[in-house]
Amino acid sequence: MDRAQRGKDAEKRAEKLLKTAGYKIISRNYSCRYGEIDLIVQQSDTLIFVEVRYRNNQRYGGAASSVNFHKQQRIIKTAQHFLCQNKKYADATCRFDVLAFEAEEAGSQPLWYKDAFRA
Repeated sequence: MDRAQRGKDAEKRAEKLLKTAGYKIISRNYSCRYGEIDLIVQQSDTLIFVEVRYRNNQRYGGAASSVNFHKQQRIIKTAQHFLCQNKKYADATCRFDVLAFEAEEAGSQPLWYKDAFRA
């Protein structure tokens, strides 16, 4: 399986996990000129921008550490763009989560970093 396919599989697993946890899927792979957000979900009045990461190994620090400051800034700008384009979410509380999948046995749970960084 190639890298792109592993990433898509991780996103599908993340979506399933979020749905099972009671989150409503608002958007998948939202993109604009600033970047892309893998999943945008809602739980009551909170809008959550979710970055899904997969890493085969931890040679460079693992999946979660790959969401560095530069990546966070791109996600924040993309989230701001989404909010400007979707005024109905203007009053929502927002947060940024990271779901980090490490190379492990299929079916194992990712590390879920809620409120992983702030705008």
